[in-house]
Amino acid sequence: KSTAKKETVEDTSVAAANKAESKEAKKKTTPKPKKKAAPRKAAPKPRAPRKKTAPRKKSVSKQKVGKEPEQADIVEDSGKSLAGSQIIAKAEASSTKKPAKSKPARKPSRPRSKVSQQKEKPETAKQVQAPAQKQVSIEKLQNLKLLINAEEPEECRLALLADGRLDSIHVSTVSSKHTKNNIYKAKIVAIESNLQAAFVDYGTDKNGFLPFNEIHPEYYKQEISAENKKYIEQRQWKKLRVTDVLERGQEILVQVVKEEVGNKGANMTTYLSIPGRGVVLMPGSDSSGISRKISGEERRSQLREVMGSLNIPEGVGWIVRTASIDVTKTALTKDVRSLTKLWKEIKKKGQELEGVGRIYQDHDCVLRFLREHFDPEIKEILVDDLVALEKVKDFLDMLPAKQKGANARLHKGSRPIFNQFNVEDQIESIYQPQVQLPSGGSIVIDPTEALVAIDVNSGSTGKGKNFEESIFKANMEAATELARQLRLRDLGGLIVVDFIDMRINKNIREVERQMKSAMRRDRAKVDISRISKFGLMQISRQKLGAPIETSNYRVCEHCKGRGIVRSVETLALFYLRRIQTGASRKEVRRVECHFPLDVAQYLLNNKRNEISDMESRNKINIVIVADPALKPADHEIICHKQEKESKGRKQS
Repeated sequence: KSTAKKETVEDTSVAAANKAESKEAKKKTTPKPKKKAAPRKAAPKPRAPRKKTAPRKKSVSKQKVGKEPEQADIVEDSGKSLAGSQIIAKAEASSTKKPAKSKPARKPSRPRSKVSQQKEKPETAKQVQAPAQKQVSIEKLQNLKLLINAEEPEECRLALLADGRLDSIHVSTVSSKHTKNNIYKAKIVAIESNLQAAFVDYGTDKNGFLPFNEIHPEYYKQEISAENKKYIEQRQWKKLRVTDVLERGQEILVQVVKEEVGNKGANMTTYLSIPGRGVVLMPGSDSSGISRKISGEERRSQLREVMGSLNIPEGVGWIVRTASIDVTKTALTKDVRSLTKLWKEIKKKGQELEGVGRIYQDHDCVLRFLREHFDPEIKEILVDDLVALEKVKDFLDMLPAKQKGANARLHKGSRPIFNQFNVEDQIESIYQPQVQLPSGGSIVIDPTEALVAIDVNSGSTGKGKNFEESIFKANMEAATELARQLRLRDLGGLIVVDFIDMRINKNIREVERQMKSAMRRDRAKVDISRISKFGLMQISRQKLGAPIETSNYRVCEHCKGRGIVRSVETLALFYLRRIQTGASRKEVRRVECHFPLDVAQYLLNNKRNEISDMESRNKINIVIVADPALKPADHEIICHKQEKESKGRKQS
């Protein structure tokens, strides 16, 4: 056994020696290929380590354990949290360490940040909407004050202030007679089948326009039974022609719906309505309703019961107005009785009146404003006239207890009431086409015959690092100010607003929401479109009356409302050609011209040689008279066949 052990030891020592020799031989042989392979670094070096798979497996397993939190985070960032948990489980199974290292992967920090980002999107939208929401809440809590300037009999002005700023203005003058809601006895003077309308004479200079759909069936020529009346009102009138219904010389009762504007006459209707503070009576109608602004269903049902219990004449409809939201049954009964009595008087007067004329006139400026525009939030009413103050107090006494918060008193200051509260300057700004915005931008308002064009300019707002944010701010301010200007100027019809171009759709939608929010306080019916790809917004606003400019301004005699006149040089050349046309006639011997002063001076100083050549060529006399009273576009050229001996040639 000992010999066997020695032999095995010797064998192992020999084998070890052989291995050592082989290693030394390899060391001696390996440097030679290295020197040759040195210039070929691209080919052998990357391939040689790839053959040793065993060591790479060990290193890969170590890397997995060492880098498993990072890999888990990357997988979770891509949204695959399940794959990340599988990698963690494999790493825990292959490693002998405690699973404490998997804790960092269990805290999905980045996925939580993604969830928070998704939640931040509506939050950012709310932040953009915040200014509009604040403005709406501020409007409800505004310190409202009503100023009434009725000291002069020729003009009555009412201004509603909100925190000292003019919110609405109403002006009534003697020259601009208010005819809306007036009832007249009229006569049909013309029937236009092409227009499906009739023109009526109601006692003014211009005839009123009566569309076919505004003609009540009781004025139809043929007899209509009570059973078929409703059917005819709903369907049969579509098949009828206006010539089949009315005839010339027929007398009817009409009410003014829209006042005269420019060359257009007033719009009429035969569906009469008599407005009160809380109720509107509609004679000749069976319909009834409650204002949509009264939203509580319980309150609406109470109002229906109250109106149903009242003694309203048959064939008279009614509408409960928004002002009746807090009105008691006693107040509604009183209002209905007074309106019913008024309708009986109108009907009686219409039967007694011979010919055409007015049989009912709406209230004056003060009572009309209080009836239509009174707000329970108004805390103070200042009046500078005793008669107007008594009217205001009588109106306040008719209000329910919940709406009697206003204190009406007489203005006793030494300064005029509008000057004391800085209202005069704000009124003058209404007549200016340009309105400045707080951030430096501006809006330009240009009313035309077809529509109202409004342009929004950035001004100094567009200067800055964030150009898009500056434009968005200017458009938001313009939307708020536009709603106020439309109320102040009482502009109606089609309105086109050219906003500054915005690139972000979210900002465009916010400007649209701001515009709709700012127009909620408007009494007129408003329809607002979205902003088009050209940056234009279309607004349709109901015309409640004539614009304030038309009632306080008149058309310029020089420019005829265009705003521009021809230059002196252009007019002089135009008149010179007219003179030449008259002088070329054979029978003319003398041309007498009356021109404005500046045009005559230009012709005599700059065109004297041309005039002399014209005289010698045509053998005539040309007389130019300067008349300072003439307007720029006015002139007179008289061609005489024979020269008068008593008058010589005149040049001045």
